Amino acid sequence: MMKDQAENLRQQLEDYQKKSMAKTLAVISGKGGVGKSNFSLNFAIALAKKGKRVLLFDMDIGMGNIDILIGRHSTYSIVDFFDRGLSLVDIMTAGPEQISIITGGTGLTNLFSLSEVNFSRFMEEFNELLNQYDYILFDMGAGITEDSVKFLLCVDELIVICTPEPTAVMDAYSVMKYLHSVNPELPFLLVCNRVLTIKEGQETITRIQNALRKFLRKEAIVLGCLPENRTVSNAVSRQVPFIEYDSGSDVSKALMNLVFRYNNHSFNEEWTLPKSNFLQNMKRYFLGR
Repeated sequence: MMKDQAENLRQQLEDYQKKSMAKTLAVISGKGGVGKSNFSLNFAIALAKKGKRVLLFDMDIGMGNIDILIGRHSTYSIVDFFDRGLSLVDIMTAGPEQISIITGGTGLTNLFSLSEVNFSRFMEEFNELLNQYDYILFDMGAGITEDSVKFLLCVDELIVICTPEPTAVMDAYSVMKYLHSVNPELPFLLVCNRVLTIKEGQETITRIQNALRKFLRKEAIVLGCLPENRTVSNAVSRQVPFIEYDSGSDVSKALMNLVFRYNNHSFNEEWTLPKSNFLQNMKRYFLGR
């Protein structure tokens, strides 16, 4: 019976590989308080403003940051997928600019210890989502755990958020160093948040890039910097995404420029991003095949 299930799983994965799939991205940081969830939400909205179909998956266990930032409470979370048998579509919430949102809740740990049956169900449903969206963003919790590393190894790209604070820079580098030791091919995209000046942002990015080159012989894509701006704190207080609260603010304009560069691969670096297979990687890291 298990042999038949495994064979069916392999056949499904082979069929899925032939289809066009969304790009999967995980947004990570080395420490909390750097604006990671705020970036994830507003980045998703900015992509949607560019005509992209976006699903934002809140993976910050038990925190519910995305719900707080948009001033809404999601009726369902991934808990209901596992415990109540609801579909992934059933547990979605519509967000600003028609982005879709799935909250992780405290049941997200189930995702890191799936049985083969649950894995197959998750894979089948997630495959449908991969064919319905252009981008699927995972807003991860601050730092990394042994379990979350498996998940990070599955996505196509990793966006690393830091700030000019020395501790934030060190923690961001440490996260990249660890992930690089597990898979040297993982592509990192850097964003420096809350910079007071362009020079400060550039110097922060340069410090990280120099450390990556010197100690890891690794290059990272620089997505850009976002300025410290009162618009952000005002928007958070009012539970409105800052790009919706004031689209003409410096930080909103900087984000839209960052998204333009991302969509058009307008990077200073010569870079060709590989397209991996999210579901195949899920099988490899979660089932050990």
